[in-house]
Amino acid sequence: MSTTHTGTETTELVVTGMTCASCARRVERKLGRLEGVEAEVNYATETARVQHLPGVDLAALVAAVESAGYGAHEPAPPTSDADGLDEDAEAERRDLTRRLVVAAVLSVPVVALAMVPPWQFDGWQWVSLVLATPVVTWSGWRFHRAALVNLRHGAATMDTLVSLGTVAAYGWSLWALLYGGAGMIGMTHGFSLTLDRHASGSAIYLEAAAGVTTFVLLGRWIEARSKREAGSALRALADLGARDAARLRDGVETRVPVDRLAVDDLVVVRPGEKVPTDGEVVEGASAVDLSLLTGESVPVDVGPGDEVVGASLNVGGRLVVRATRVGGDTRIAQIARLVADAQGGKAAAQRLADRVSAVFVPAVVTLAVLTLLGWLLLGGEPATAVSAAVAVLVIACPCALGLATPTAILVGTGRGAQLGILVRGPEALERARDIDVVLLDKTGTVTTGEMSLTDVRPLPGEDADRLLALAGAVEDASSHPVARAVADAAREHGGDLAEVTDAADHAGLGVSGTVDGHAVVVGRPALLEQRSLTVGQPVAGLLDAAQAEGGTAVVVGWDGAARGVLLVGDAVKDTSADAVSRMRALGLRPVLLTGDHARAAAAVAAEVGIDPDDVVADVLPEGKVDVVRRFQADRLRVAMVGDGVNDAAALATADLGLAMGTGTDAAMASGDLVLARGDLRTVPDAVRLSRRILGIIRGNLVWAFGYNVAAIPLAVAGLLNPMIAGGAMAFSSVFVVLNSLRLRAFRPAA
Repeated sequence: MSTTHTGTETTELVVTGMTCASCARRVERKLGRLEGVEAEVNYATETARVQHLPGVDLAALVAAVESAGYGAHEPAPPTSDADGLDEDAEAERRDLTRRLVVAAVLSVPVVALAMVPPWQFDGWQWVSLVLATPVVTWSGWRFHRAALVNLRHGAATMDTLVSLGTVAAYGWSLWALLYGGAGMIGMTHGFSLTLDRHASGSAIYLEAAAGVTTFVLLGRWIEARSKREAGSALRALADLGARDAARLRDGVETRVPVDRLAVDDLVVVRPGEKVPTDGEVVEGASAVDLSLLTGESVPVDVGPGDEVVGASLNVGGRLVVRATRVGGDTRIAQIARLVADAQGGKAAAQRLADRVSAVFVPAVVTLAVLTLLGWLLLGGEPATAVSAAVAVLVIACPCALGLATPTAILVGTGRGAQLGILVRGPEALERARDIDVVLLDKTGTVTTGEMSLTDVRPLPGEDADRLLALAGAVEDASSHPVARAVADAAREHGGDLAEVTDAADHAGLGVSGTVDGHAVVVGRPALLEQRSLTVGQPVAGLLDAAQAEGGTAVVVGWDGAARGVLLVGDAVKDTSADAVSRMRALGLRPVLLTGDHARAAAAVAAEVGIDPDDVVADVLPEGKVDVVRRFQADRLRVAMVGDGVNDAAALATADLGLAMGTGTDAAMASGDLVLARGDLRTVPDAVRLSRRILGIIRGNLVWAFGYNVAAIPLAVAGLLNPMIAGGAMAFSSVFVVLNSLRLRAFRPAA
């Protein structure tokens, strides 16, 4: 899959055959040697993201990966059957399971006989040899094969360490059985967690060879299973969409695969079916469930003219939908790309771990050789020297280092996607952790972005219902947003509107018309005065109070006098005040940023709990960028939350851009995090999730580095039995993966 950026192209590859972070580093170096190519290879997701000049073709990239001893191919298209995508991976898992089961069944008696001297019957050592041989050779063949491939390319990876360690332990044991006296019938020896410093040529380490192979295979199996579970969110996104659609042409419905739909096609969606693609309702009314996409549990009512999102579930009546976006342009496809990009990227901590892993394996091999020579030069028994060297090789495998960061990002971003928090890349997570100030665009972010009637204020002696009914009937003749808000409220409150005659729209002033024999005027005071209606001081007082609250006020009058005032405004979302409170609890400073006048901004700020000093009003789109830079000049790290085209520049300028997924494409393209729901509470949830992911990464790296720093000296000093070393190494990798899986339990704040 290739995408084009300014002057370069980006190609995604699936890389097969990698077994540790060192493998990923090798593939990166091989690709990087091609002219005009930069690559990022992620071991956890087994993918490579390659940026290159337009002249570099796919065949050259694949050849570079294969020259490093691995395989590569393009990802399957998103419209493919999901079951087919995993055939190779499933075959690999089945093979790994078979080898693990055989190794476990045969290793248990070998380890038991070595650890419990009373069970060592005559000839037990030869039985152990028979049982350990298929474990080391057949079950461990994947390690030996990879080590040979690496050797041909002059490289060393984790497989090199495992292969050298198990072959050395097995080879020494075979020599001791055939030539060193260990094969004598009746020979017994004990077991210790540390090395026997006085071991002679009769000492065998078949339990170490078989046990290490089994433990490492177990670690690989758990790792593969956990990585599959960690990537379940991305697979779930791929599976959300409908497989086929009922296309409507010339009144005839035909079932077709969704990848055959085109823009402007009509599709029929019945109750219980998924909407096959993004579109606009042209016929019917229903409710659609967006919970799988946004986490919002309440279905949304839709009718003609309303937009619907592909993969949402129709839970009401029959709909006819005109396709507006298909294939890779749909909202669900964009979400999947965002998640995949985030999971395929690397955090700064992972780059450090990769650099360490690249030099770690050769250093460990050198250290194992020095350990062997050191024990021999200090007078140690050859068996003890070999065992200490094997323990060094096995304990030092850097697998946990390679998994520490990508597994946490894989699980965390997948969980975020399930909650409607879409992360563009690991860098966004790192920036989200350190945010000081959150700039909140008002319209569409803190507020609904739609005009609605907020209050009806009749003069004393007038009826509020009658005031709204007459005003709504006249306003229904106008297309102005304020008029629409009044008409819709009147219809919702009182049902069908009365018939209007002589309706007139007075540009910039209001509307007038005759309803039930009354000459009704709705609009600015100036319009009422033009039509010879008395406004008076009471109405002026209502107008002043309404404007102080930040809304838009229209005067309603008939039969020669003003009768009351209607207040229309952009209503604050129900969740905005709670969201602001949660931001403060996280140590963030919310600031309201808007192009509206100061009174309107101050009223909204007061309603949601933002300090008056943290309100910036009357700001043009380019001025929002200046505000961001002003905070940054004070050494504050700034997050910007917005949803409109006028917010795109500020989103891109801020240290962290959070785009509301209900907003425009321009805003979403500029955001580092996309919040699929219009709920502002996802902002503090996104910050909490980012901090949690980075906390898990930090814990993983502390464990991985600390484990190696502490364990290698113990192995060099002969304080670790090779089999115990193998178990500890496998546990280290499993611990990192299981620790990352804790992120699946992340919940939004209650």
